[in-house]
Amino acid sequence: MSQEWLIAMGLFLVFEGLMPALFPKVWKRTMSEAIKNSDNQLRIIGIISMLIGLAWIYWVI
Repeated sequence: MSQEWLIAMGLFLVFEGLMPALFPKVWKRTMSEAIKNSDNQLRIIGIISMLIGLAWIYWVI
């Protein structure tokens, strides 16, 4: 596995851990609200997030 891939995965874990580490109450409230969404709403949110991420990568490269 390339070093860039490992760095990217590490950064992903760092960013994923920021909210629960810095703002646990807000993170819990956000997660409880997310559970109320339908599967399709969550799927759309996921697709939009992926597209934003891909656009970000394209812009950086």
